[in-house]
Amino acid sequence: MSADTRPPKHTQFRGVFAIPVTPFTPDDELDIGSLRRCVDFCIAAGAGGVVAPVNASEFFTLTESERKKVVETVVEQTNGRVPVVAGVSGSSTQIAVEMARHAGQAGADSVMAMPPFVRHPGPEEIVQFYGAVANAAGVPVWIQDYVPPMGTPMAPALLTRMLREIPGVEYLKEETALAPQVMSQVAALAGDACKGMMGGMAGRYLLDEYARGACGTMPACEVTDAHVVVWNALESGQQGEARRLFRELLPLLNIEAMYSFVVYKEVLYRRGIIACPKSRAPGSPTLDEHSSRELDLILRDLAPLLTTRMPAGAGA
Repeated sequence: MSADTRPPKHTQFRGVFAIPVTPFTPDDELDIGSLRRCVDFCIAAGAGGVVAPVNASEFFTLTESERKKVVETVVEQTNGRVPVVAGVSGSSTQIAVEMARHAGQAGADSVMAMPPFVRHPGPEEIVQFYGAVANAAGVPVWIQDYVPPMGTPMAPALLTRMLREIPGVEYLKEETALAPQVMSQVAALAGDACKGMMGGMAGRYLLDEYARGACGTMPACEVTDAHVVVWNALESGQQGEARRLFRELLPLLNIEAMYSFVVYKEVLYRRGIIACPKSRAPGSPTLDEHSSRELDLILRDLAPLLTTRMPAGAGA
């Protein structure tokens, strides 16, 4: 998509920002058709934005060219309907800068990065890192504060410093231990320098995060419709209803915590969104007979919230 035909950039980020998985064929190649269906599913289910490729997308199993292809596909398939947050984390500043520059040029509305994850850099290196990413991207930057070993947890004072001092660093995805408390501390310290905060970790702590001013949540996409129902109840002031709906969603979030990508993809496969549930993540667990039956029961109970049906040919 050329720059002169690209839809206008989104400047507001609020709601459920769903994370498509990266679908693979049985031969371990990217399945672009299934990825397009994932994007269309997210939007049809009410997502306020799409985020890829990040941890829930198994970005660390992708080659650099595959990562670029995912970003290009997601931007093209959204076609301006919702904002795109491109994951640009890397094992070095140089890789993240290259990914950020590509994402900005490809039409992403913003980018998101963890600090380099081969080793955990110190505060000054982290500041330099986000400055370089913001300069390369040319679009707003999300700081991703994530748990080890992949992530480097950052103190609220450091997060605030970057939000205040680095042009283009404007948003926070917070998913470390005591994430809701970190959000409150950053909100108090950073003020208007932080344009928005979202949680991750499958939306497990959304109720607490929303009460502290979160502008959304970034879960994996397999039950985007269910997450949106909870979010909409919160936005309409129906706190009791939101809590009731969240309790219906919680058993799936629990099994996700054990099986991660395996459950994301298995649910999308069962819902007809992706053609194959294959994961590339090293050491991925498998669903045995008992866990598969438990997933059956969880999805049966959650069925009233899983209302999105994909039309034939969607994602083509």
